[in-house]
Amino acid sequence: MSEQGLTYVDLFAGAGGLSVGLERAGFELVHAVEVDEDARTSFANNREGLDAEDLTQDIRDVDNAEVTDVVGEETVDLVAGGPPCQGFSEVVSPDGSDDRNHLFVNFISWVNELDPKAALFENVRGMQNTADGKFFDAVEESFAEIGYDVSHRVVKASDFGVPQERHRLLVLATKQSETELPFEGFELDPVDTPGVIDGIGDLPEVGPGEQKTEYETEPTTVIQEDLRGSNEVITHHQAASHTEDMVEMISHIPDGGNRTAIPDDLQPSSGYHNSYSRLDSQEPAVAITSNMSKPSSARCIHPFQDRGLTPREGARLQTFPDSYRFEGGLVSIRQQIGNAVPPYLAEAVGYYLKQSVFHQELSDEERERIYELRCGGMDLKEFDQKKADLSGHAQQVTLDFAD
Repeated sequence: MSEQGLTYVDLFAGAGGLSVGLERAGFELVHAVEVDEDARTSFANNREGLDAEDLTQDIRDVDNAEVTDVVGEETVDLVAGGPPCQGFSEVVSPDGSDDRNHLFVNFISWVNELDPKAALFENVRGMQNTADGKFFDAVEESFAEIGYDVSHRVVKASDFGVPQERHRLLVLATKQSETELPFEGFELDPVDTPGVIDGIGDLPEVGPGEQKTEYETEPTTVIQEDLRGSNEVITHHQAASHTEDMVEMISHIPDGGNRTAIPDDLQPSSGYHNSYSRLDSQEPAVAITSNMSKPSSARCIHPFQDRGLTPREGARLQTFPDSYRFEGGLVSIRQQIGNAVPPYLAEAVGYYLKQSVFHQELSDEERERIYELRCGGMDLKEFDQKKADLSGHAQQVTLDFAD
């Protein structure tokens, strides 16, 4: 095990949203597992010295006795991840019959073989209710059988500086008697939660079917400046090619409005209850999904422009940095972004684990970073003025930081 920091393995890694956050919080990646080729390539290409071939593809192909050899370590500090969430959806699989529901067994097997101090299991909140809760009960019972206590909670991404109302179930397993009630008091307590435009407002305007690769304005909020970083070329900022009828239809919908604003003679004949709706520019977005560019399938219309979101806008609302490149076609890229754990949420969890589970003191730099996450929606000038007053940041165990 590395002496330089806390090591972890990322299972069902996707394009790497969970790892972006954990790495930013100071965790060191040892190995990752991802079955989808495009997502696996995205994960590898965004990490120096890592090739897609270095990642395990299908976790089901690895026997328990081979786990430590595959990882290259006898043990790690943390095993993190979450199996595909679609199987736990109450809509897709209310009776739990989806085969993907059983992949958590592989997750727990890796925990058993690697013997970490903690395991972080992430999924949709519907996992609690699928098949009358039997799968969630099985997760708790399985962890208990290998010597771990389990606590869990449903978190909302916007409570952790993400400009998106995304609910996720976090299950934290820790070695028995090591940590009491590890998720108690786990809050980021935002000072200024970013809304949609706070997150994407500095990205250039594009029309349906258009693509742009250069910035045209400077960032104005803390989150815009952070996610843009030193990046100079915009990738994946391409709008879907809507029909003229679609553009005409959605042009009647005001900021934050819905399909009721569409004139009767233009009303769509089908669509979900939340389709043909604009995002509210001043509020966090609804959950970003792979349908982020399809107004007929989700609330995803840009607050002011007559189109669905571009993949880069979706990535911004998920809190991926602009430097993050996704591999594959547009359909695959949207899916990778929509399936990801928001990196800001993962980063906040990482800092919390360092304090409450691994009993490490956060550095001044890490405390300042947490304050930055709390202030994402703040105007840059206002933030710079308040930074001089930073003091008394942390309680010992929680992320309930004082201003």
